[in-house]
Amino acid sequence: MESGPAVFAGMVFFLFGAGLLAWTVTRARQRRPVAQGVSPVASATVAGVVAMVSLALGAWCFTRL
Repeated sequence: MESGPAVFAGMVFFLFGAGLLAWTVTRARQRRPVAQGVSPVASATVAGVVAMVSLALGAWCFTRL
């Protein structure tokens, strides 16, 4: 992979994952739902998994430089 697209994709995945993880942790600490109309435990779990997968994809993109 060329370095330009790898850096861009890595930053997009990393920023999305970090933002989603921060949102999830903040909402969970306030005992507020992460998603409207969904079980708080289920929504926090799914959001946390998606955030971690996104961070892992960002790290994978950075290893392809």
